[in-house]
Amino acid sequence: MNTNMEKVIIPRAEHSISRALLSPNGVKVLYKLREHGFIAYLVGGGVRDLLLGREPKDFDVVTDATPNQLKKLFRNCRLIGRRFRLAHVHFHDEIIEVATFRSTVDAAEAALEEAAEAPPEEPTEAVSEAEQLEDERGRRRRRQHHGPPILKSEDGMVLRDNVFGTPEEDAIRRDFTVNALFYNISDFSIIDHVGGMEDLKNGLIRTIGDPLVRFTEDPVRMIRAIRFASMLGFNIEPRTEAAIEALCGTINKATPPRLYEEVLKLLLMGAGERTYQMMRHNGLFEPLFPHFDAWLSRESDGYPHVRVSKALEWVDDQLAQGVPVSAPLLIALMFGEYLEEKVTTFREAGLPPQQATDAAVAAFAGELSPTVAVPNRVLVTVRDILNLQQRFHKTPGRNGRGVIARPSFGDALQYLRFVERLTPPKRSLAEWWERYVAQQLEAQGAPVEAAGSEAAVEAPKKKRRRRKRRKKPGPAPE
Repeated sequence: MNTNMEKVIIPRAEHSISRALLSPNGVKVLYKLREHGFIAYLVGGGVRDLLLGREPKDFDVVTDATPNQLKKLFRNCRLIGRRFRLAHVHFHDEIIEVATFRSTVDAAEAALEEAAEAPPEEPTEAVSEAEQLEDERGRRRRRQHHGPPILKSEDGMVLRDNVFGTPEEDAIRRDFTVNALFYNISDFSIIDHVGGMEDLKNGLIRTIGDPLVRFTEDPVRMIRAIRFASMLGFNIEPRTEAAIEALCGTINKATPPRLYEEVLKLLLMGAGERTYQMMRHNGLFEPLFPHFDAWLSRESDGYPHVRVSKALEWVDDQLAQGVPVSAPLLIALMFGEYLEEKVTTFREAGLPPQQATDAAVAAFAGELSPTVAVPNRVLVTVRDILNLQQRFHKTPGRNGRGVIARPSFGDALQYLRFVERLTPPKRSLAEWWERYVAQQLEAQGAPVEAAGSEAAVEAPKKKRRRRKRRKKPGPAPE
């Protein structure tokens, strides 16, 4: 992999990162590694976000210490990962992820190097002193690569990657230029091997090396490119975007559980609507959600389906206000209109409301399972959210307190608020249930909080009745 880039060092006076902005635990890890003779840098999203004036979510460290050396050095360390071994250094309120420099050597090159290291069986012709010196340098470079070789599938997808290398090679092995900047704690400089500072200034997401090769090695990088572009408000560099459009159909080579986690990250970062539009534009949405995408392409009663965009805008607004959005609520909102149409179809086939909802969610789960594996516990909550929409029309109906004590009540009430926002009713059911929750809290002497909040929902739970113990029979009369 050749990037044809020269190493650039940006001194402290020419960048905006201050040591005071770093995680104290991350600084401890960096200094301890250096004290024991290892190279150690802060790397990745933490450096990128600090340079952009954003608050980093995590602080990752990269070093030449191997995972086993890290395990011996840090008592609070756990090794994780199979494809590439990582060290998690645990602190009271934070985990610092530490990785060993990766190499650019692949399995084929490793085999050739091993063969080159083997002693010749027959005497060879005399070589010049310069050739001997160059050969010795090559051996030294090869000895720096240790660990099991990279394992790739027949089509080039990386299955295992535990070949360790140098800082330069590690930077080149990273996915995008803006994520490959090193912060050097020894002199507070930024080290740039791949032109990341320039792309950061120009607002570009660019792969390091050939994007067709990089996306073949790990198809999830295509999702990450869109996530970073949406989150940072950047554009995707033309060659990188063209490679996504060419290889978007290969995204399903990643495992469905991993794709579920990546989709959650995409849509719950505060720019879900922009992400959704970019994914549809670049062709990534269709292979992830083929049935739903086909439905989106069809109009209903002569109108296009725009509710999914409005739902994601609503989610973005909630996150911007600091209101958490759970995974079940996100899925219910995003696919709500699609699921409601399925419920109507089952109702027309003769099923009662609750059974129709159960059947609709089950059919939806079957459609998703080959591509994006949503956990069953999440789908059960999605089903409860939809079922409660029917129950909300009975105010309060039988056992109203039991309704607001259900675990999914808070998410179901938020779903109702969103639906009423689309078509404001004359009488708001959401406001009625909010008042009902407040009344129940007041009756119990509990502090009245925002109705529908987690604390408000949990307060009216019934007290458990203590079972009376049966008295032991007395001794039999003699």
